[in-house]
Parts: sequence; C-alpha cells; structure tokens
Amino acid sequence: MLDHHSPYETPLHRDESAIAGMWLFLASEALLFGGLFLVCLVYSQTRAGGWAEGVRHTNLTIGAVNTLILITSSAVYTLAVEAGRRGDNRGVVRAGLGAAGLGLAFLVLKGVEWGQEFSENLFPGPHFALHGPASGAAALFYSFYFLATFLHGMHMVVGIGLILWICRKARQGAFSPAWSTPVDVVGLYWSFVDLIWMLLFPLLYLIGRA
Repeated sequence: MLDHHSPYETPLHRDESAIAGMWLFLASEALLFGGLFLVCLVYSQTRAGGWAEGVRHTNLTIGAVNTLILITSSAVYTLAVEAGRRGDNRGVVRAGLGAAGLGLAFLVLKGVEWGQEFSENLFPGPHFALHGPASGAAALFYSFYFLATFLHGMHMVVGIGLILWICRKARQGAFSPAWSTPVDVVGLYWSFVDLIWMLLFPLLYLIGRA
C-alpha cells in the first residue's frame, strides 16, 4: 500500500514509473556513447592506416575474455531477475553476487590491460611508442580507446554497486512475487552496460586488425 504522501496512485504506477525512468536514463546514456561510436567509425575509415595500427596493438586475448565474462554476467543476472519474481531472495543474492563477481573480474583484467599499455607507452603523449607517418592517427585511436574504456569502466563500477545494493535488499527479504521491481531496473542497467561493451569490442579490437 502507498501512503497518502506518495506521488503514485497505485503500486503498479510506482513500478511502471521506475522502469520508464530507467529507460529514459539509458536513452540519454545511449546518446553519449552513440556520439563516441559515430566518431570512432568515421575516423576508422578516414584515418584507416593509423587507426588499424592502434587496433593491432590492443590485447585481443584480454578483450575477448572480457567479452565472454560480460556475456556470462548478463546471463547470470537474469537468474537474479527470475528469482526476484518468484520471491526467492536467496536466489537473488547468489545470482547477484555471481554477476557482480564477474563484473569485478572484468575490471581487474581491464586494469591489467591498461597496465600493459601504459608500460608500453601507448598512452598518447610525448613518449607515445608508435612512430611513422600514421602515428598521429594511432595516437587518436588510443585517445578514443582510453576515453571509451574509462567511461565504460565507470559504468561498470556503478553497476556493481547497484547489484550489491540489490543483494543487500534481498538479504533483508525485501523481494516477493508481488514486488521485485528494483531487481528488474538494475537488470536493465547491467544489460545496457554489457551491450555497450559488445559494441566497443569490435570498434577497439577488431576493425582493421587483419
């Protein structure tokens, strides 16, 4: 039941508003990343030589493993969503912790990859390791690479925090067949973050590699 101070007419109205609010937020995030994707695609064609040189220096193995990790994490979190709808709070905790753990593994591997790239002087600047006529375009690639992966990493941190919050609520027995909207809302966010990586992976690791 909603108290008389609530802005919502019914619990269904409240839940629908939460879902719609998350979709609106994700639409704004799509505009942010969409502009970044568009610029990457344009430069991957107009400065193809240097862009491909940069792509060839990314760690394809770590990129591919991280892609599998995120695909798995999304699949695991769907188990939390289903558990929440059944009112199985223990199931929410188990699946939520699994998804959060996989997200943390992604960040650790990305940190290892960044460490390798910094040690190889691949961060754009006066000591940039790639030389030659296409070095400017390669430096441009790495500028976008670090910006895109940093933004995605920050979204991952937020997502892991939200999942842990869901797990905390589930430990308190908050969810039931009548109400598990927060689990669904966080699932939308987590799926969006994973989808962004699915688009970043070919842009940053595959285009021009051959």
